[in-house]
Amino acid sequence: MSKRIRARLLFVLFVTVLSVFLMMKQGIRLGLDLRGGTQLVLQVVTDDAIRAETDRAIERLREQFQEESVAVRQISRVQNNEFQISGIDPVKDVDIRRILSERFSEWDLTSPYNLRMRPQAEQVLRDQSVDQAIQTIRNRLDKLGVSEMTIQKHGSRGEYEILVQIPGSGDAGRIKSIIQSTALLELKLVDSGPYASEETAKQNYGGSLPAALEMLPSSESGHAYYVVQRVASVTGRDLKNAYASRDENGRPAVTFNLSADGAKRFGYVTETNVGKRLAIVLDGRIQSAPQIFTRITDAGTIQGGSVGFSSQQAQDLALILRAGALPASLRNLQENFVGASLGADSIRQGIIASVAAVSSVVAVMVFYYRVWGVNATIAMLLNLVILFGAMAYFGATLTLPGIAGVILTIGVGIDSNVLVFERIREELRTGKTRMAAVMVSFKRVFVTLLDTHMAALISATFLFLFGTGPVRGFAVTLVIGLISNLFTAVFVSRTLFEYALSRRL
Repeated sequence: MSKRIRARLLFVLFVTVLSVFLMMKQGIRLGLDLRGGTQLVLQVVTDDAIRAETDRAIERLREQFQEESVAVRQISRVQNNEFQISGIDPVKDVDIRRILSERFSEWDLTSPYNLRMRPQAEQVLRDQSVDQAIQTIRNRLDKLGVSEMTIQKHGSRGEYEILVQIPGSGDAGRIKSIIQSTALLELKLVDSGPYASEETAKQNYGGSLPAALEMLPSSESGHAYYVVQRVASVTGRDLKNAYASRDENGRPAVTFNLSADGAKRFGYVTETNVGKRLAIVLDGRIQSAPQIFTRITDAGTIQGGSVGFSSQQAQDLALILRAGALPASLRNLQENFVGASLGADSIRQGIIASVAAVSSVVAVMVFYYRVWGVNATIAMLLNLVILFGAMAYFGATLTLPGIAGVILTIGVGIDSNVLVFERIREELRTGKTRMAAVMVSFKRVFVTLLDTHMAALISATFLFLFGTGPVRGFAVTLVIGLISNLFTAVFVSRTLFEYALSRRL
């Protein structure tokens, strides 16, 4: 046996051992349809993100006017993507238009002092809110210790949907609550309150609230309501850290710290509004409204109102705040739970189908090609070992459609060997020796195999890039299987042929 054949055999042995080691060490991740778990289809309410961006623009403009001593009576939101400036001194008209043109280039001036967000900027913001929601959900589940999850875009463009798949039978209710909690923290100055009802609050303002104010329910005592500034002074985007703690009564609470910029603004707001109340708002509900006694800079505490937080709720809220607030609320469109028994049935049926496919192919190949069929069987089995080893290394998830991809890989592998074997027969008929026939056949068939595999790889790649869920699971196994098959059908099969012929010679 030549050194070349020995080196090739050692390389094949190394690849086989490495693949088996990866399978045993890291294991194969099972998808939702095999392992069981929860699947959610969520829709991002992107109007919330547009509304929040409009409020931030109002706050930026108000700060700019204060810096340049431009007095206006009111800046209020008209629609989700539009706000209005009123009570303007005509003398300051030039200054106002300069500020708007310099600092608000993504807004169109639709009337003398109405600004509407440009459609392109609005679309970008909606798309970004979906991407940010995906990242936020992933951060939350990572911090919760959830592994092997799938979080990706779902549906067509403009539907703003997210698919979340969580294999395993964990606390599905808690996970769902953590995912869907917007956790938008806002610190807003209280204008008046508390009131026993919404009607009482409106009567205090002549029947309707000014545009710059809004009414929010409180968790502090019963069904009380406060009237607060519509635009928040500080939001959860200014958070640096959050952790579970205790309030002055020893009950579970959440303490938060602000970033440098947030602390600066928080210090200014509290210093200039000593004696007033500051509402700590979480997801549109006031958790507490303490009175401001002195300047506060970089810290605060969220209490659980009259009911209070449980220890688990305080820990979950701190986790959510650390992971970041969702840019918009989520609407639950679909929720499916796949039981573990269904997963076991799927695995059993998939194994039966795979074993039946392999057994049938092996029987036909050995019956028709004799010893050559044994060669094809070894190459096919090694192909499967490399396929599963690669899936374990890359952390790819095996799904029920993925098992179909494995079976298809078996068929493709055998087809590749059949092409080689038939070519060898043709070369033998021309009078070539066995070694020469093998060498020429593999060299000439390689180009054909490369073409067919590349065509299939391109198709599988597009399935992976543009498909979702089951389609991607099928594409993953097919891509890895095609690459490993090209190695086994050409390199391994040829090495076995050369080894057998060298032994005979």
